[in-house]
Amino acid sequence: MSHPPPEVPLPGKRGFLKNLLGLSAAATIIPIRAEAGTGINQQPPRRPGIPGKRYGMLVDLRKCIGCQSCTVSCSLENLPPVGQFRTTVLQYEVQPDSGSPCAMVMLPRLCNHCDNPPCVPVCPVQATFQREDGIVLVDNQRCVGCGYCVQACPYDARFINHDTQTADKCTFCEHRLEAGLLPACVESCVGGARVIGDLNDPDSAISQRLAEHRADIKVLKPEMKTDPHVYYIGLPDAFVHQIDGQAGVRLAGGH
Repeated sequence: MSHPPPEVPLPGKRGFLKNLLGLSAAATIIPIRAEAGTGINQQPPRRPGIPGKRYGMLVDLRKCIGCQSCTVSCSLENLPPVGQFRTTVLQYEVQPDSGSPCAMVMLPRLCNHCDNPPCVPVCPVQATFQREDGIVLVDNQRCVGCGYCVQACPYDARFINHDTQTADKCTFCEHRLEAGLLPACVESCVGGARVIGDLNDPDSAISQRLAEHRADIKVLKPEMKTDPHVYYIGLPDAFVHQIDGQAGVRLAGGH
């Protein structure tokens, strides 16, 4: 006489949740394509850009008057959501140690298009990538809005676009560069504080100015070893290592 198979006890609440989470994790694995092979600085291979060029930007703080024309022109050109900006000019109040009156410092901020960008290797779907000409971009068709790149950027230069729910940031207006035009922020700067150009060309305006002011050139957070390609002239020491955030007026360096 055959006996019916023994009943399998139903899993308790803990086992049910464990099985459910296991199924969910398996269903949400994001495949990485073969093109993710190791490239420069252990990153995915750089994608094509403008051949032979390496773009960088020089910002002369001695000429910036904080008019925000760069912020406005960038918004008109690239149309980020209201209240979100790819570039802006922050105002900082600095109290000199000598007891002199406080001074206001205008500091333009944007993506630094680093040569070793920490935002690239953390992207699980390779939506953030660097072109051969150094410009770091986001493929909005691939971006899943996880925000890993936003957290990885040490310069607070990225944000999740409220409209697209994908990562957004300054692109050096690569569409304008490819058409032989200047980025909107450079073209609209009334004081001529921003200069963009090819760092591989020793005769370009940016290369000549970097050579001329070599002793005064600084970058933000050099200790992060990202090799940023946005350079500053006239950047106070208080801003080099301690700059954070994207909002209005604040004290610099804890003073």
